[in-house]
Amino acid sequence: MKVTVERAQLLKSLGHVHRVVERRNTIPILGNVLLRAEKGRLSLKATDLDLEVTETLPAETATGGSTTVPAHMFYDIVRKLPDGSQIVLESDGERAVLAIRAGRSRFTLQTLPENDFPDLAAGEMTHSFTLTAADVKRLIDRTQFAISTEETRYYLNGIYLHSAGSAAASTLRAVATDGHRLAQVDLPLPSGAAGMPGVIVPRKTVGEVQRLIEDTEASVGIELSVGKIRFTLGDVVLTSKLIDGTFPDYGRVIPQNNDKELVVDKRDFEAAVDRVSTISSERGRAVKLALSAGKLVLSVTNPDSGSATEELEVEYASDALDIGFNSRYLLDIAAQIEGEVAVLKLADPGSPTLVQDRDAKGALYVLMPMRV
Repeated sequence: MKVTVERAQLLKSLGHVHRVVERRNTIPILGNVLLRAEKGRLSLKATDLDLEVTETLPAETATGGSTTVPAHMFYDIVRKLPDGSQIVLESDGERAVLAIRAGRSRFTLQTLPENDFPDLAAGEMTHSFTLTAADVKRLIDRTQFAISTEETRYYLNGIYLHSAGSAAASTLRAVATDGHRLAQVDLPLPSGAAGMPGVIVPRKTVGEVQRLIEDTEASVGIELSVGKIRFTLGDVVLTSKLIDGTFPDYGRVIPQNNDKELVVDKRDFEAAVDRVSTISSERGRAVKLALSAGKLVLSVTNPDSGSATEELEVEYASDALDIGFNSRYLLDIAAQIEGEVAVLKLADPGSPTLVQDRDAKGALYVLMPMRV
């Protein structure tokens, strides 16, 4: 194999691909990236057996061929080579090394045979549809914060993607929850997604897709089956296994009859919660909301360090109510509100609260209260 490639393009592609490779591997081949040169293209592939990323870039291929080299070391070498340089990659097949040349720099890297490299992409996909990158980004950005990190409840370690709604108004819905808070975002159901299985996309996959979106105007091809999902973004193809589990019936958690409505300016509310929570303990993080007609008083009391209160003018006309929340969770949800006004629908100090954006439809958040 002998191939010449432009440094900036190789670095960008390696940047996308090498992130999948875990730094500690018991299986040596999983620490490598597969390079395959043919017909004026160089393709790079990396996998951790659950997730696989492939990217293809233009290259001058003097002779085709393939090999695998240590992913992180290869990335570091390319990163440190001078800007604008042409990089020559060459392996002769006789010796298990890849020679890397650029200007006056010479490197050789130990290789492993490509036959040992695992292939995740096999298998038929049952459904395929296209979304704009902006829509994919919105689905992820607005729900990712609520993904559980608790490994014992592995079925909550991802975003539940499924079709919902009635035949007249079908939606593609993303839901994530960690048991304390829940995020739900709807988009109009794209053509090809009808009848799709409900799938749980793992946290790592979600993070990689989010990082790969550089141009929100682009389109993203999504194919899925019961066991796998594939995202195609231009020259990058990401294939992932899905979480094999049953997502809980989240609809039971979403309150339907919360009759106390609090309307707040999102920025003022977020800043006030942030200020008073400075006092809260790392462990407790509780902030108390005391509601009365037209007024909200936020307060935090920490026996070790002191207390803080702040008063806001709000729209609220129901009975007085005191309710506590984890300030970190409140701030996470406030950060998802796209408009300027947030609406909180409350019932009582022990029941979940519904949070919505007054102006943007299609997203809702549920937050469990805390004792304060």
